[in-house]
Amino acid sequence: MIVIQQAAQRVELNVYGEFTLADFKEFEEVVNYKVRFEGAVDLLFNLSEMVDFTLDVAWEDIVFARQHANDFNRIAIVTDSQWVTWSAWLSQIFVKAEMRVFSDEAEARSWLDVGDAEERGE
Repeated sequence: MIVIQQAAQRVELNVYGEFTLADFKEFEEVVNYKVRFEGAVDLLFNLSEMVDFTLDVAWEDIVFARQHANDFNRIAIVTDSQWVTWSAWLSQIFVKAEMRVFSDEAEARSWLDVGDAEERGE
């Protein structure tokens, strides 16, 4: 199950339990809409409650990253999983966004907020 939240120039995804292809497709639709109407966005993936993901999600993530190579400013991933951390590192090959992995959601949000402030010239 997933929960998606949107803010200006940002999409936040929380995953609970198994992350399925249907979940990923729902996330893709939101991101595609935001990018189309707002331009490049930040992403916050909170995967700290994710138990597992299906193999087709892993493949779709690679396809998605390649299609959106220039559509993201910053990507924050919250997880304690070494496997997810490694997968994030691999995704960086395809995406030109700045990407960081955090174990704490508040730190991830703070990092994204600093990036937003820098873009506004604050």
